[in-house]
Amino acid sequence: MSLFQSLSVSASGMSAQRFRTELLAQNIANSETTRTEEGGPYRRQDAVFQSAGVSSPFSSAFQSSLDAPNTGVAISEVQIDDKDPILRYMPGHPDADQKGYVAFPNFNPIEEMVDMTNASRSFGANVTAMNAVKDMISKSIDLLRG
Repeated sequence: MSLFQSLSVSASGMSAQRFRTELLAQNIANSETTRTEEGGPYRRQDAVFQSAGVSSPFSSAFQSSLDAPNTGVAISEVQIDDKDPILRYMPGHPDADQKGYVAFPNFNPIEEMVDMTNASRSFGANVTAMNAVKDMISKSIDLLRG
C-alpha cells in the first residue's frame, strides 16, 4: 500500500464518520417530532458501515502496478429504528389520539451523544493517521533533496 492509498483510506473513514454524524444530528434535531411525511413520529436512523474499496485519481492511475487492495469504509445502508414510539399523556397536543396520548420518537439522548462522541473520535483518529502519512511524505521528499 502506498502512502497515497493510506490517505484515501483515511479519507473514506472521515467521509463515513461525517455521514454518521449528520444522521446523529438529524436524530437529535427530531427527538420531539411527532408528525412525519410517512406518518407517525420520527424514527431514529443509524448508519451501517462495511469495508469497501477506495480509489483516488492518483491510485487509479497506478492501480495496475499495485497488488494490495485499497480497503476503506463505506456506508452500506441506513437502518431505520423499528422500536415502538413512546406514548406521553398530552390531551391538548394536536397529534393526541382519542385517549390523549401522543406518540414521540423512541429516543435516548445519552445513546446519541455516546455515538456522536464515538464518531468524533473516529474522525479525529483518521485525521491523525492522515497527518502521520503527510509527515512521512514530507520527510521522504526532504530525504530526496539531500
